[in-house]
Amino acid sequence: MPERHLLDILANTEYWTNFTRHFAPLSGSDSKLERAVERYILTVFAIGCNLGPNQAARHMSGLVSAHMLSWVNRRHITVEKLEAAQRDLIELYLQLDLPQVWGDGLTVAADGTQYDMYEENLLAGYHFRYRKTGAVAYRHVANNYIVNFGHFIPPGVWEAVYVIEGLMKSRSSIQAETVHSDTQGQSETVFAFTYLLAIKLMPRIRHWKGLKLYRADDRTHYDHIGTLFSGSIDWALIESHWQDLMQVVLSIQAGKISSALLLRKLGNESRKNRLYRVAREVGRVIRTIFLLDWISNLPLRRAVTETTNKIESYNGFAKWISFGGEGVIAENDPDEQQKRLHYNDLVAGAVILQNTVDITRILKQLEREGWTIRQEDLAFLNPYITRMLKRFGDYRLNLGRAPEPWSTETVLPRKGPHRAEQGVLPFLMEA
Repeated sequence: MPERHLLDILANTEYWTNFTRHFAPLSGSDSKLERAVERYILTVFAIGCNLGPNQAARHMSGLVSAHMLSWVNRRHITVEKLEAAQRDLIELYLQLDLPQVWGDGLTVAADGTQYDMYEENLLAGYHFRYRKTGAVAYRHVANNYIVNFGHFIPPGVWEAVYVIEGLMKSRSSIQAETVHSDTQGQSETVFAFTYLLAIKLMPRIRHWKGLKLYRADDRTHYDHIGTLFSGSIDWALIESHWQDLMQVVLSIQAGKISSALLLRKLGNESRKNRLYRVAREVGRVIRTIFLLDWISNLPLRRAVTETTNKIESYNGFAKWISFGGEGVIAENDPDEQQKRLHYNDLVAGAVILQNTVDITRILKQLEREGWTIRQEDLAFLNPYITRMLKRFGDYRLNLGRAPEPWSTETVLPRKGPHRAEQGVLPFLMEA
C-alpha cells in the first residue's frame, strides 16, 4: 500500500467525485471565495479530524487562516451539504468490484459509540454503559464496510429507537433489507415496526435467556422446549387495532411521523396506550420467532456477529481519523455537533474509497505477475487500513542550522554564586 497523507486522499477524492460542488454560501448565491476548492478541502480535513480551525491553521504554513476555516464551516457548509457529499463518495465506492465481494449492501449493522463532550450542553450526559459524560454517535454500516447513516443521540435514549430512522435516511442508492444490532438495538416495539416496514431485524442479543418467549395460544404445548415459554399471544387485541397500527406504519413510510420520536414515546410501558399494547403484541410474535431461530441456527449467529464486528471496526477507524482535540468534541451547538460527525464520516469515507482503489490496483498487479486471486481470499480484506496513512505531516530535523545561543539571563533575585559559576555547567562558561 502506498504511503499517503489524509490531505492527499481528500484531494484525490475531490478529483474523482467533485464533492465540494455541494458547498456554497447559505444564501444560495455563487461562491466568491478565492481558491474555493482548496479551502473547502482544508476545512473538511481540519474539522473532520477534530483539529479545529485554530490548531489546524497553525500547521498549514499560511495556506489558510483560522478565521477563514471557521467562516467557511459556518457560512458555506451544512449537515445536508455534507450528506450530499457523502452520497457522492458512496455511489462511486459501489461502482468498484471489491465492495461487491465484501457484501451486497442489503444488510447493515447499527451501533453506537461514545464521544467525549463538554458537560454544559443539550446533547451531553452521563452514559451508564461507558461510565463517562458525552454523547453517542449512532451509525449504520453496511456489510460492504461503508457507512450509510450517522447521527449524535443523547446517552439516555434507548438506541433501538434510531434503528428505523437510519434506514429511512440512508444515503445509499441500495436500500438495506436487514439490520443487525446489539442488545441496545432491539425491543418488542422495534421488532413490530421493522417487520411492518419490511425490514428484517436480527440483533445480537446478550443474555437472551432473560427475554420471554410466547406461545401461539394457551392450549399449545411443545415437547422438550416448553419451559422456554412463559405466556401466549393476544390475537384478539392485534385484530381489533390492526388498522390503527397500519395507519401509523404508513405515516412513518411517508415521512409524516418520525420513527425515532414515535418509538421513544412507546418506549415505556403504558397500559392506557393502545398503540403501544398492539405494537408490543406484534413484536412478541416476531421476536419469539427470531429467538427460536437464533438458538438453533449456528450459521445465523456467525453471520450476525460478522456484520456487527464490522461496525465495531468502523467506530475505531473513525476515531483514529478524529485524532485532534484530545478526543473531545469541542462544540456546544447541537447543529455543529452533528456536523462534526458528518465531517468525520466524510474523511473516513474518502480514506475507505482510496484504500479500496489502492487494493484493487495491487491485486491487478499481482494478477499480471501470475498470482491467482480467489474470491474467497478477497473476503478477508477490508478498507480500514491505517498503517500507511500520515496524519501529522512531515517533521524534519535540521542539525546543519546555526544553534541558538544559551541564555544567561535571570528572572529571580540572585542570592549567591550562580550554578554555572559553581561548576555545574562549566562547558557553558567555556563557550
